[in-house]
Amino acid sequence: MAVRACGLIIYRRLQPAPSSKVTDSIEYLLLQTSYGTHHWTPPKGHVDPGEDDLQTAFRETQEEAGLQASQLTLIEGYKKELHYPVHGKPKTVVYWLAEVKDCNTEIKLSEEHQAFQWLKLEDACKFAEYEDMQAMLKEVHQFLCSRE
Repeated sequence: MAVRACGLIIYRRLQPAPSSKVTDSIEYLLLQTSYGTHHWTPPKGHVDPGEDDLQTAFRETQEEAGLQASQLTLIEGYKKELHYPVHGKPKTVVYWLAEVKDCNTEIKLSEEHQAFQWLKLEDACKFAEYEDMQAMLKEVHQFLCSRE
């Protein structure tokens, strides 16, 4: 049985400078784990018994980043599943896309993470070491740009 986890790709929009494109003002939230290789990832975690996937994504976001569902806007039309092995076992992670309503909302990390960064796409891809995560961030960015 594959391990199943769910999370949210969180982004914010800063006030764009008059000369810049709207898409240049998008930043993504990545959290640095306090265990293992200290990799960077969006908030995510394992599905608890009796929970649906989206409930899990919101609960984990609240636990790991201190963001309540009421502080986020879920973006319709984007959902992505990543599949990869962890310790030799298959893992599925389902991500949705959400925007923070207030770009100055405070992030409160749990003990599972030691740092967070709001990053523009290029930097977010550098921090996210895994190719499938980089590809997903680029896909999300393209999705957001196509909605402008």
